[in-house]
Amino acid sequence: MTNFIGLDKEKSQVLAEKLNELLADYSIFYQNIRGYHWNITGDKFFELHDKFQEMYEDLFVKIDEVAERIKTLGHTPNHQFTDYLKLSKVKESTEVSDGVKDVKDTLESLKIIISLQREILDLSDDANDEGTNALMSDYISEQEKLVWMYTAYIK
Repeated sequence: MTNFIGLDKEKSQVLAEKLNELLADYSIFYQNIRGYHWNITGDKFFELHDKFQEMYEDLFVKIDEVAERIKTLGHTPNHQFTDYLKLSKVKESTEVSDGVKDVKDTLESLKIIISLQREILDLSDDANDEGTNALMSDYISEQEKLVWMYTAYIK
């Protein structure tokens, strides 16, 4: 049985659940990055303040795209932070003013997110879901480059 966009309903359900996990990870990550942006101090303030702003603006767009993809699959995106805190493997940051630690935390969060996106990519490929597939592929490419850049920054 298929949904309105021609995808298997059961596979779409599994994809929507995984996308809700990604939505949770992105939402917690977004708040962490906002905290880094607001609270960064020290000699790297200007460069990191700007980089964190670029990142949270990008995450804001991705959060919306993921939620809309869940809707496109015929399901409901979670919207409560209590749900995000239960689902997210990305943890809330408590130290947000140390630039090097913030970059290391960003790298750890990206590792979690990229891994989940690869899992979703496999599921979307199996479901013949090109829309989700393209989204995950684009996100992974962008974030792998960020990992390279942030890794170079802390060396």
